[in-house]
Amino acid sequence: MIDTSVIPAEISRGVLLAGAGVSGRGVLGMLQQVGVTCIVADDSEENREFAERTWGVRAVDTQLAHEYFGEVGVVVTSPGWRPDTPLLVDAASAQLDVIGDVELCYRLDRAGVFGPPREWLVVTGTNGKTTTTGMLAAMMQEASSRTGKRALACGNIGTAVADAVADPQRVDVLVAELSSFQLHWSSQLVPNAAVLLNLADDHIDWHGSFEAYAAAKAKVLKAPNAVVGIDDEHVQAIVAQNDRKQFFGFTLGQPEEGQVGVIDGKLVARRDGSVLELADTNGIEPAGAAGVLDAGAAAAVALLCGVTPSEIREALAGFHVAGHRGAVVHEANGVRWIDNSKATNPHAADSALTGAGTVVWVAGGQLKGAAIDEVVEKHVGHMRAVALLGVDRMEIYDAVKRLAPDLPIFATDSTDPEVAMDAVARFAGEHAQPGDSVVLAPAAASLDMYPGMSARGDAFRAAARRHFSLQ
Repeated sequence: MIDTSVIPAEISRGVLLAGAGVSGRGVLGMLQQVGVTCIVADDSEENREFAERTWGVRAVDTQLAHEYFGEVGVVVTSPGWRPDTPLLVDAASAQLDVIGDVELCYRLDRAGVFGPPREWLVVTGTNGKTTTTGMLAAMMQEASSRTGKRALACGNIGTAVADAVADPQRVDVLVAELSSFQLHWSSQLVPNAAVLLNLADDHIDWHGSFEAYAAAKAKVLKAPNAVVGIDDEHVQAIVAQNDRKQFFGFTLGQPEEGQVGVIDGKLVARRDGSVLELADTNGIEPAGAAGVLDAGAAAAVALLCGVTPSEIREALAGFHVAGHRGAVVHEANGVRWIDNSKATNPHAADSALTGAGTVVWVAGGQLKGAAIDEVVEKHVGHMRAVALLGVDRMEIYDAVKRLAPDLPIFATDSTDPEVAMDAVARFAGEHAQPGDSVVLAPAAASLDMYPGMSARGDAFRAAARRHFSLQ
C-alpha cells in the first residue's frame, strides 16, 4: 500500500531527473507510481522522446534544464554522470540536493512510502561484488522459510533497486550490490548491514583520485553491522582511520574473534568465544581463493543478520557462480578452461589467478592506465604460458618479458574479435598440460574489441570448444 502523505518534502516538491537511460527510466516509473512531478534532463533526443511518449513528462536538454531549478526540490542523477557535469555542479550551487537513484529509493523507503521500511544489506568493493551479493541473497533466501522475510538481490545485479522497493509483492530484505558511483551520490543511506570487500585503482577518471573513490565505497561502513576484508591493505587503512574500531572481518587465514576465516579447509566463524563451522572450502563455487573470500564476506553479513550456520552451508552448497566470473566453461585433455572475463582490472585478475594452480593466462584489452607489473610478478611462478590480445597487449607483453624472460608468450595483432580469440585459444591449448587451467583473466576492459565483457567471455568459451574437443 503506497502512502503518498509521507513522501519527504524535498521530493514531493518535484524532481529534476538527470538522465533517462536504463536507471533513469526505472526512477521515472517509480515517481509516476507515487505521483511525484518529474522533469527529465537529457541531451539524447531519443531518451527525451521516450520519456515524453511513455510517461508524458516534460523532457529538455541539459542546458534548458537550468531554467527549471526553481520548480523542483531535488535533482536525481543517473549513476554514470560525473560529479563535474555542469548541470549537477550548477544545481548544487543553486542549493539543490543532488542525489542518486539508490539514495532516492532509500529516502522513500525509510519514510514508509511503500510500507514498513525494508532491511538494506549492501555489498561494495572493487572486485567480487556480484558473487558476494548472489551468495548473500542465497543465504537470506535460505533463511526465509524460518524468518518469513522475502529477500532479493538488486542494484547492479538482478532487479533495479527502484523496482525492488516498489514491487507489489513486498521484498523485505534488499541485498544490494552498489557501485562507487551510486554511493558517491548518497548522503542519508545507512544500510542495516554492509560489507566493504576490497579496494584497488578503478574509476579514478570519474572520481578524480583513489582517495575519493575509496571514500565513496567507505560510506557503507556507517552501517551498524559492518564487515570488512581484513586481508586488503587499502581496507585496513580505511578501518584504521575510522573512529569506530569494531568491525566484523573476513580473511583467508585463521580467524580471530569476530571474524570469518579458514581452518583446515573449512570456512568457519569465531563468534562469542565459539568456532562455528560454515562450509567446506572445496565445495565453494567459484573455486579458489576469490570464491572463498566472497563466501566469507557473505557469511559474515548473514551471521550478523541472524542466519544460522546450517542455512549458510545449504545456501553455499546450492550456489552457482554467475557468468564470466570464474565458471569452468570447457574441459578437455585434462585441462580446465575458466572464464573470468569480469576481471577487467589488475586487482580482479590477481583474485582470479590466486589459488588457480598452474595456468596459461589469457589477458589483454584496455588497461585504462592501470599498472600490471605487480600482478605479473606475483603469478608468473605458476604460469605455463601467456596469451595476449587487445589494444594494450604489448604493455602486458613487456612486463612478462621483463619479469619472466623464459616464459612462453604470444600476442596476436588481430583486431578481429573472433580471429584474435581463436589465436590465443590455440596457443593456450597447445601449451597447457593435464592438470593445468587456461584462465581468461584479462586485467583489462573489453570495449576495444567486444561489445562487453560477456561477449569476450562467450568468445573464449566458443574458441576453446571449437579447437579442443574432449578426448
